[in-house]
Amino acid sequence: MTVSLDSALPETRAARRAFDRAVDFDAACFVHDETRRRLLERLDLVRVQPRVAVDLGCATGRGALELARRYPAARVLAIDSSAQMLRAARTRCAPVAAICPLGGDAQRLPLREECAQLMLANLVLPWCRPEALFAEAARVLEPGGVLLFATLGPDSLAEVRRAWAAVDSALHVHAAFDMHDIGDLAGSAGLAEPVLDVERIEITYERVAGLVRDLRACGAVNVAAGRRRGLTGARRWREFERGLAGNGNASRFGVTVEIVLGIAFGRGARPADAGPSGEVAVPLARVRRRGAGHK
Repeated sequence: MTVSLDSALPETRAARRAFDRAVDFDAACFVHDETRRRLLERLDLVRVQPRVAVDLGCATGRGALELARRYPAARVLAIDSSAQMLRAARTRCAPVAAICPLGGDAQRLPLREECAQLMLANLVLPWCRPEALFAEAARVLEPGGVLLFATLGPDSLAEVRRAWAAVDSALHVHAAFDMHDIGDLAGSAGLAEPVLDVERIEITYERVAGLVRDLRACGAVNVAAGRRRGLTGARRWREFERGLAGNGNASRFGVTVEIVLGIAFGRGARPADAGPSGEVAVPLARVRRRGAGHK
């Protein structure tokens, strides 16, 4: 099946609706917690004392609280486009006067140029066009400001992708970029010295229902623009379950989460291979379909 890049990328409004419905986010956000922990560890390696720090895609505010604890003199802007996430963040962060929750799209931030010294973008990239988020980070960060980001690599939930591929040719997962392309896009957006690495986590489940519950609780459903709009039939769903977990008994099965962790700095020079608009072309063949969302 040939899929255009636009069809394979997330649909912004659908992603926002998915997070608006994610009322049990805190019960299933263990991957978010782990990637955030690994990102914050990297702050020990850089000298930054922000006056303004941004938790971009703040979800329920856990990252904003961590930033406020680490930098008590900073104002922390907790930004999310989901009304449900912002309500939860406001409740969680209410005791900390330095935290200001704001509604805003990561691809069009409601912030002036060069107003922040630190930005944390923990697992918001899977739901955006990376070049748009990076361009906004380059605009908002002061020269030398720090962007820390985590996203999901194309091998995330490869087991889910294989199980669906055996059932039909529909688009059940949306696009992911590999580490090298993410670095190219960060540099082309005007960020300096992007450094990325890849790590993997394996999560074990006893039932497919447990995996589905966690994905839905975190808003990680299929929001690809070219996704099938109708309901998944019972027969196809049973075939998917058998492909993922064998015969559906109590035997455990594992799923892989590939994590891309990165750091970059404000206002880098545009690379020599960038086009007139600062864009770097990424061949569609190098954009692989991953299992961060499923249907």
